[in-house]
Order: sequence, then structure tokens, then C-alpha cells
Amino acid sequence: MNTTTAQQLQTTGPGTVAGPTASQRHVGSAVAVIAGYLFSVVAANIASVHWPPLTVGGMLLPAGTLFVGIGLTLRDLVHDRCGSRGVTAGIIAGAGLSAVFASPRIAVACVVAFTVSEVLDTLVYTRLRHRTRTGAVAASNAAGLVVDSVLFVPLAFGSFAALPGQITGKAAATVLTLAALHTARCRRRRTART
Repeated sequence: MNTTTAQQLQTTGPGTVAGPTASQRHVGSAVAVIAGYLFSVVAANIASVHWPPLTVGGMLLPAGTLFVGIGLTLRDLVHDRCGSRGVTAGIIAGAGLSAVFASPRIAVACVVAFTVSEVLDTLVYTRLRHRTRTGAVAASNAAGLVVDSVLFVPLAFGSFAALPGQITGKAAATVLTLAALHTARCRRRRTART
């Protein structure tokens, strides 16, 4: 019997199976958040290249917009789980994926906008997250989505016509992901109390 097995038996007793350790849950959570973040980058690029833009409330909304809005929040979660090095690795991987999955024009626009906005998002989030996590996510996403949109739209489409829709769509995705995070946090707290 190895040391880990002996420790688990001492902690849980014979005949019971120990669940994953806190460290194993953290690693699993980190992998899931990174995978979600990178999926949002790929989905945004594929949607931007292969799906037509939407018209919502009279605004032109590039198809990848909502995925980018979700990705901004997931980037903050990557920061929480993996720290600055994890975020940097995620930004580099996301920029690389943008270059692979998008047309050349969209790829250049994505890499420029993505890199600048993600670095800004990281700086704002890092500065504010110790005060209030939800406020830090909201503020960093607001900064990131505006910068991403102002850079991406003219580079990708040659005009600012889609800018209002891009900003509105990303803001809506941010609000939805913040609501989902809040709901999940409340459920975890209730489960922990019972």
C-alpha cells in the first residue's frame, strides 16, 4: 500500500472511497476554465468568419460578439485559477488560435484587438479583484470590450458600422455571465451550509 492510499484510509476509514482532494478539484476547475476560455476564442473566430452578422434592435452585431463577451469573463476566471502566468499563456494561446481559425483579415484584427484588450482587462482585474470580485469582472470586462471593439471592428470590417452592436452584444454577454457566476456562487454557499 502506498503512502497516499494509507493516508486516504486513515482519513476516510476502511471500506470508503475518498473523493478528489482540494488540489485535484482546483486543477480540474482550472483546466475546465482554460478550456472554456479557449473554446470561446475559437467559437468567436469561427462565427465571425462563417456566420453572417445579425441585426438586433437596428444594430449590426458580428456573429462572434457574444462568444467574446463570455471569453472576457472566462479570462478573469483563468486569472483566479491560474494566476498571471496562466492568463499570459491563455492570451498567447488565444492569439495563436485566432490566427489559425480566422480568415487573414479577421485573424489580424483578432490578434491585435484580443492581445491589447486582454492585457488591459488583466490589468484592471488585477487592480480591483481584492476589493470585489464581481466589480472587478464588470470593470475589467467593460474596459476590455470597448478596447477590443474599437480595435477589432475597423480592422476586420473596414468601418465602424458594427461598433455599437459589438459593444452592446459584449456587454449583454458580460451581464449574462456575471449573473450565471452569481447564481453558481449562491448555490455553492447554500450547498456548503447544508
